[in-house]
Amino acid sequence: MVSRVWSIFVLCLAAALFGAGTAAAQSGFERVVRVDPIVRDGDLYIDADVEFEISPELRMAAQKGVPVYFSADLQITTRRWWWFDKEVVDQQNTWRVVYNALTRQWRVGTGELSIPVASLDDALSFVRNIRGWAVARVDDLDIDEEYEGRIRVRLDTSRLPRPFQIDAYNSSAWSLATPWKEFQFSVSAGDHPPS
Repeated sequence: MVSRVWSIFVLCLAAALFGAGTAAAQSGFERVVRVDPIVRDGDLYIDADVEFEISPELRMAAQKGVPVYFSADLQITTRRWWWFDKEVVDQQNTWRVVYNALTRQWRVGTGELSIPVASLDDALSFVRNIRGWAVARVDDLDIDEEYEGRIRVRLDTSRLPRPFQIDAYNSSAWSLATPWKEFQFSVSAGDHPPS
């Protein structure tokens, strides 16, 4: 009897440890790897590379035609010794990934624009490899001022259909968010367009 209770205890402990390890590994994998502020043609653009994997539940829901939204949040500030930091940029870019079962086609896009792609992974590559995100005019930035930015990418569960919002609230399979990635940059005089 004691050995049976002990066996059950060991199995429960192993299951709990395995589950905790899996959750920790899954939540620790999401991250913004690289951020590049780029000045081109009088605008400040952001390029970023993000690593994340989606859960099997989220993948299955997307394959059944549930629209999935990912948002990148960006904040850029400059320090002020006499007051709070000045917020220069506070923007969000959202991608909509959806599968149309009738046409058997994946689409990904931001705003009203969307393009067809071959697979869910191809659609997610737009979120994983952010390119040419225009976030500010260079005229609005001061020369040689040190700017501090931070960016994160997350699954935007607030845009899901209502039943999935409830499921997302109760399930870790629907929680996907990178930690904030901080970066610094400055703008030189040569970056400003001639007046």
